[in-house]
Order: sequence, then C-alpha cells, then structure tokens
Amino acid sequence: MTSSNLSTETVAEYTVYTKPACSQCDETKAYFDRKGIAFHEVDVTTNEGAFEYITEELGYSQVPVVVNNADDEDHWAGLRRDKLVQAAMHHKAA
Repeated sequence: MTSSNLSTETVAEYTVYTKPACSQCDETKAYFDRKGIAFHEVDVTTNEGAFEYITEELGYSQVPVVVNNADDEDHWAGLRRDKLVQAAMHHKAA
C-alpha cells in the first residue's frame, strides 16, 4: 500500500525512504504490498529534509531506508529480508 493507496483512516506502519530506479526499494515496497503492510513512501531525491534525516540523523548512505513508525529505534537500510519477515510477523500478530 503505497502512500497514494492509503485511505485517511489507514495509518502507515512504516515509512520507506526511496529513490527512482532503485531495485531494492521496489522489492521492499512490493514485499510490503504482498503482505498488506501499510507504508508511506518518501523519495529522498525530491525531499531534502528526508535525505538529511536518513543520512545525518540515522546515519545511512543507501536506500531503501525503512523506519517503523511505531518504534523509531526500529529502522534499517537496504534490502533486509530478515527485517521484512519480522515486519510481516508483527503485522500478522497485530
């Protein structure tokens, strides 16, 4: 569920920071879509504040960067299948 597919009643569980032509970003978003996990996508090439957040505050130098909106300590960069599976398990339990 990309941000354009979210209704006003749906709260995004995750924020996915991406850039165009990023296969790992696409795979991460596709996984969340398949599992029905709501997320908000932010393109860091068009949002300078988001770029500064992931590089300066979180310390990442690659995308995707995924942030759990319920736990700001739960975040990762790159295609992390282990973290995606963990997110899906928490989503099912909720």
